[in-house]
Amino acid sequence: MKAFSFLNTDVANYIVEHTTAPDDLLLQLAEETRTVAGDGATMQISREQGTFLTMITQISGARNVVEVGTFTGYSAICLARGLPEDGRLTCFDVSEEWTSVARKYWEKAGVADRIELRIGPAAETLREFPVRPQIDLAFVDADKAGYPGYYQEIMSRLAPGGLILVDNTLRHGSVADYTDGEAATMREFNDLVINDPRVTSTLLPIADGLTLVRKH
Repeated sequence: MKAFSFLNTDVANYIVEHTTAPDDLLLQLAEETRTVAGDGATMQISREQGTFLTMITQISGARNVVEVGTFTGYSAICLARGLPEDGRLTCFDVSEEWTSVARKYWEKAGVADRIELRIGPAAETLREFPVRPQIDLAFVDADKAGYPGYYQEIMSRLAPGGLILVDNTLRHGSVADYTDGEAATMREFNDLVINDPRVTSTLLPIADGLTLVRKH
């Protein structure tokens, strides 16, 4: 478990220890991701985020869920497990390589039948969705410069009362102190959200920051 700079390591470990742990399948996926991706495995969400994603999907009653940035499929499994039997998850990613690992584990998890994977730039593939309020919940964890575009495309298709979850919005705590580089990119996105009159939002200090947005 990686503790981020803005959170005391002991506190971070305590949070993990007091959050429902992932099952063996998710642990196997995390281990395989470390093996095949090396340092890139940090793109995978944390275990406490995974538990949160399943819970928020269940609590919201979401049936039509979108994920932007799938990587090796850990977060998709967590979202799919929170869906009702008639729920659907549409995943957007650019990598055939990483999502081939995801497909394998979706089958093992028994959720492949409720997941559709679309390969290609998400800003383009999202536009293939009809512009009507049909998305109940979205999770965004992709290239940070693309966040504003993904947010707007999803928002135009988000049902009233729908939720958007956005990962890495604290950038290791740098958003509070720095105004250049990746911190600046995320600060601009965070300002976009907090100034959007269409939503209510909160930035949660889970892992590297997880923003929860609800459309009015």
